[in-house]
Amino acid sequence: MALLQRLFSCVFLILAIFSLWQCARRGSPTGGPKDEQGPVLLSADPPNFTTGFKAKRIRLYFDEYIKLDDIQSQLIVSPPLKNVPEITPQGGTSKYVQVILKDTLAENTTYTLNFGQSIVDNNEGNPNDFLTYVFSTGDYIDSLMVAGVVKDAFNKEADEFISVMLYEIDSAFTDSVIYKKPPNYITNTLDSTTIFRLRYLKEGKYALVAIKDKSKNNLFDPLSDKIGFTRDTVVLPTDSTYLLSLFREIPDYRAVTPSLAAANRIIFGYYGPGEGIKVAPITPLPDTVRTLVAREPGKDTLNFWFTPFTTDSINFEVSNDRLMKRDTFTVKMRKLVADTLLINASHRSSINFQDTFYLGANIPIQKIDTSKIGLMDRDSVPLPYEGRWDTLSNRYFLHFEKEPQQGYFIDLLPQAITDFFGNTNDSITYRLSTGGYADFGNLRMVLEGTQQYPLIVQLTNEKGVTQREIYATRPGQLEFLTLPPAKYLVRLIFDTNGNGQWDTGSYLEARQPERVLYYPQTIEVRANWELEQTFTVPE
Repeated sequence: MALLQRLFSCVFLILAIFSLWQCARRGSPTGGPKDEQGPVLLSADPPNFTTGFKAKRIRLYFDEYIKLDDIQSQLIVSPPLKNVPEITPQGGTSKYVQVILKDTLAENTTYTLNFGQSIVDNNEGNPNDFLTYVFSTGDYIDSLMVAGVVKDAFNKEADEFISVMLYEIDSAFTDSVIYKKPPNYITNTLDSTTIFRLRYLKEGKYALVAIKDKSKNNLFDPLSDKIGFTRDTVVLPTDSTYLLSLFREIPDYRAVTPSLAAANRIIFGYYGPGEGIKVAPITPLPDTVRTLVAREPGKDTLNFWFTPFTTDSINFEVSNDRLMKRDTFTVKMRKLVADTLLINASHRSSINFQDTFYLGANIPIQKIDTSKIGLMDRDSVPLPYEGRWDTLSNRYFLHFEKEPQQGYFIDLLPQAITDFFGNTNDSITYRLSTGGYADFGNLRMVLEGTQQYPLIVQLTNEKGVTQREIYATRPGQLEFLTLPPAKYLVRLIFDTNGNGQWDTGSYLEARQPERVLYYPQTIEVRANWELEQTFTVPE
């Protein structure tokens, strides 16, 4: 009997354990599907699309806890408010967003608050996409709209967060209003698209402008902001779609306060066109002092070089005879180390068949002794080269024929280069090598559909930096030879004025920048490839 009881107890225990294991299997949590839905707006106080609006506080209630993400950049209030609204929660969570208005609102005006993607759920960070709260201080909500696209006038990709603005054209409107007052309506392209839509507008005539607003003050600052505009007046209502091309203007000329950069150099910066600028000391200098004014290559800067001497300060006049402008500055002197001669080379190891080797210096070059510059191949055989000294760029170019899979030695003997102060170089040797033709690819391109010449055809890397350039004055095949394997873009510039460079636009002169087009696809060039492409240019 005892044996049967023990057997029955064991069976019962086994069945109980099995039952619990089955329950555990059935009840194992899988976590469920991932939450990918943003917070849902349940209600608003005052309600969305309220007319006769007089409140100072707005609350938006959601179905879950939310937080604010980059609200300062994402929130767009149109028309813009003078004082930034107080918005909560900041750094915390809540089931509602509260907006405290600090402005006296204009009468009979429709306002929109576009929150972009700044309202996200607390757990997963899913946004409520482009939530817009609309109200009117008048009897009705304005309902008209303007739509379009923003692009960059030169680069393939447009900037993010472009402000698109409408200014009402009335008796008080002038072109200069964009420098002084915020617009009547504003929206933003945010960071996900270049398409814009200005909604809830009233009937009227408007100027349409796009600005990359660096300071976020809803005003145009030519020194820092890009701008795009339409020549034609926008008349609402309209079903037209507008294209705005952003460009950076050449600012008006203005001299910048100079600064002492070294014991023998003073920097004179400027904004705007640099032609015709002169720098001259007003303070009498000792007869033993030698001076030289030279432009800094690639910068809006003039360097005033001088042999050091003892003085407390020097007075200068900076003049621009072309613009009939003169400025005076005082530069305080202090103890600094003088710049010393540094030679730099365009290439340090490999060189392409299409490249030209050159030497540059940080101090203006006064003399080059070509007898002390030699070129040899890897077998130490002297090779001929053609030298060219460019005083504007302060560079000495060495043109020579390059053979595949060859090594070259460029020797600078002592005193080959002499700078403005009489300093000379030490002995320097540069070692260069070329690859084989099979290491590179060739791209040949034919332009179709255009009769507009001349054209600047640029081959760039994926970041838009020019790698090769061809100036085309008539139809024909364009050849980009011995290209390193990489992905390239093709940029086409319509050189309308024939000056060999891309020219930007001007808002006040109502001048658009020169047209730029890109080949639609990225072109991949591979080693030992011959590639042919046709670029059909739309009119």
